[in-house]
Amino acid sequence: MSRSAAMLVMGVFTLYFLTPIWWLLTTSTKTGGEITSTVPLWFTANSFGTFFDNLARLFTYGDGLFGRWLINSAIYAGVGALIGTIVAAMCGYALAKYEFKGREAIFNIVLSGVLVPATALALPLFLIFSQANLTNTMWAVFLPSLVSPFGVYLARIYAAASVPGELLEAARLDGSGEIRTFFTVSTRLMAPALVTIFLFQFVAIWNNFFLPLIMLRDQALFPVTLGLYAWNSQISQIPELRILVIVGALVSIVPLIIAFLALQRFWSSGLGAGGVK
Repeated sequence: MSRSAAMLVMGVFTLYFLTPIWWLLTTSTKTGGEITSTVPLWFTANSFGTFFDNLARLFTYGDGLFGRWLINSAIYAGVGALIGTIVAAMCGYALAKYEFKGREAIFNIVLSGVLVPATALALPLFLIFSQANLTNTMWAVFLPSLVSPFGVYLARIYAAASVPGELLEAARLDGSGEIRTFFTVSTRLMAPALVTIFLFQFVAIWNNFFLPLIMLRDQALFPVTLGLYAWNSQISQIPELRILVIVGALVSIVPLIIAFLALQRFWSSGLGAGGVK
């Protein structure tokens, strides 16, 4: 394929992915009646003021329920991704730097978890949490988020290539314990991979929909994805929710964009190094 053809294909795919976001942005600046009566992909004369009016209505509707959903998503995704990254890093590090019987078998079992779609695990998880009386609690969404087979895989290959065994031996000779060596020496060398794992885990939890759908009934516990779905299902009875769902969808992707831009330098190098190694 020539360079021009490759650029054309990339341009088409870029347009394909960015058009829905542009539509969200332009439609969020309109009133409910203007959505169908104006040009779909462009602004109106009063776009600026209408956008802030829509934002105010979004965060005040239902006693600020949308803000609560945003906080819930931040807790599920932020704390879940942080703890999940630490767990994945420790597992991958142990599989890479310690020799023990069954190491490859354990790694292959963990790696097979990458192939299992999350939706296939939702129903078994629901039955398990039902037995433990944890359904309709934050734990039902939070605990499954701590597991990341892809994170273990990436941490292992990165730890094997970037953490020298000689450095670990030197740390042991200096009297450093295994846990201290991991947190003070190894994690610094594995930083690009850890940021990549965190970011992927954050996005996966933030966009998770099916698991909260079957686990939660209390709207106060909903993440933003499930909350917007609940509003969208009521549009036929409450038409004013249509614009709130659109503005809410736009607001819900802002944290993801900020996270990607803020951590771009780290996750790009982590993915590149992981692919090479």
